[in-house]
Amino acid sequence: MDYQFFIVATPIGNLEDISLRALQILKQADYIACEDTRITKILSNKYDINAKLFDCHKFNEKERSAKIISLIKEGNKIALVSDAGTPLISDPGGVLLKELYANDIKITSVPGACAVSTFLSLIPRSTEEFAFIGFIPRNKKQQIEILNKYKYTNCVFYDSPKRLLQTLKNIEEEYGSDTKIAIGRELTKVFEEVKINCVSEIISYYENNPLKGEIAAMIFAKDNLNISDDEIIQKIEKLKEEGFSPKDISKIISKLFNENKNKIYKLSLQ
Repeated sequence: MDYQFFIVATPIGNLEDISLRALQILKQADYIACEDTRITKILSNKYDINAKLFDCHKFNEKERSAKIISLIKEGNKIALVSDAGTPLISDPGGVLLKELYANDIKITSVPGACAVSTFLSLIPRSTEEFAFIGFIPRNKKQQIEILNKYKYTNCVFYDSPKRLLQTLKNIEEEYGSDTKIAIGRELTKVFEEVKINCVSEIISYYENNPLKGEIAAMIFAKDNLNISDDEIIQKIEKLKEEGFSPKDISKIISKLFNENKNKIYKLSLQ
């Protein structure tokens, strides 16, 4: 099939991680649509890629769709790249692809580096199941809502080094200090770092060490003990009969059954 539009994965840090096929496609392309032309220029200069570059990001994607379709209809081959990794994986491109499919443009993807798969390959897990939520919301309430949705699944997310510590503190407050966390920083780069520990230890480490670079993180799945609210209330009543306070009850049940401590506390007050 004579493809007209190529989605090309590029390195997430180490420029030598680009594939031979990706280089071939980029060198054959007439134009490369980039998230940031300055970043793609570094890759182009290293590998003598002479395609014309133009920006295509989340703020101009709709406008650029018309330009790309016009260039393709003129007989040009176009490649799409993001700043790093695989386009459309927590990167712009969805609006553009919708327009291309609507215009019967022939599209293919050139696989390669992706921060999610690179990170997960470094993390020992008991199951292959995971949920990827992209960049975690900044707002604490929104963070907890989405993390509760995937409480019983390994939950992978990206975060900014400027916000990660607060995110970890929110996780500790909501799920407890022994919640298991994995952090990947500067993957494939010179100062690559992977930490796997309980959230309290991860917080302590990054409070005393520089936190820079791109961040991928995973909250290990809680054990799903399938305890219902009615069962929780029954256990609360039994502990009350033994003289435990609502505060103590919330600590005991949340620890035993991986339930939300605040939820247990509110139930115990009723």
